[in-house]
Amino acid sequence: MNWDQIKGNWKQVSGQAKQQWGKLTDDDLTVAEGHRDELIGKIQARYGIAREDAERQVSDWEKRL
Repeated sequence: MNWDQIKGNWKQVSGQAKQQWGKLTDDDLTVAEGHRDELIGKIQARYGIAREDAERQVSDWEKRL
């Protein structure tokens, strides 16, 4: 699934994102609302990881959708 499809189906895939990254709150996912950079930033902040690691995790997650 490409990011345009993810953005269009955000309500459905946000639940899968929450399963993947359990530390993300509903508010985090609402703020991200399909914006890849916002999601990466929220993951980076909640997990205290480097941006490159968060980007890699999001890319891997995208491929599995």
